[in-house]
Amino acid sequence: MAIELVREYLKTYGREQDIIELDTSSATVELAAAALGTEPAHIAKSMSFMGSDGALIVVCAGDTKVDNHKFKESFGVKAKMLRGEDVEKYTNHAIGGVCPFAIPQDTKVYLDVSLKRFAHVYPACGSANSAIRLTCEELAELIGNATWVDVCKIIES
Repeated sequence: MAIELVREYLKTYGREQDIIELDTSSATVELAAAALGTEPAHIAKSMSFMGSDGALIVVCAGDTKVDNHKFKESFGVKAKMLRGEDVEKYTNHAIGGVCPFAIPQDTKVYLDVSLKRFAHVYPACGSANSAIRLTCEELAELIGNATWVDVCKIIES
């Protein structure tokens, strides 16, 4: 199970006990926000794309969507999400549990600046019913080689 990969990964940072396992699904931003009792914007959703040099994950605030123009300016290619059947291959996680932890070494992770608005955010932990509460600094530290980008825009409600 992918959550066990994440648990082992976070153990190296002494954070495995901080994984929140929920009784209900957290597979979408709305479900995760409801299960965690927070605003959807605080959910750190991990979106997986195919870039020019391979797969990449953009972790962004739950109230955003990728801005195609900004994405192309940053990565040099049009934003093209991974096909459903390729997500696990490139991320080690199934759809609904994709997160920036315990991913294949050649998949790059980027953090969108939309996350910086919040004192803490909730990324998934490899399953459709898990999360962890982190500051942006902690998230960046746990990812290690993540780069901050500005490729998203807030969804107007």
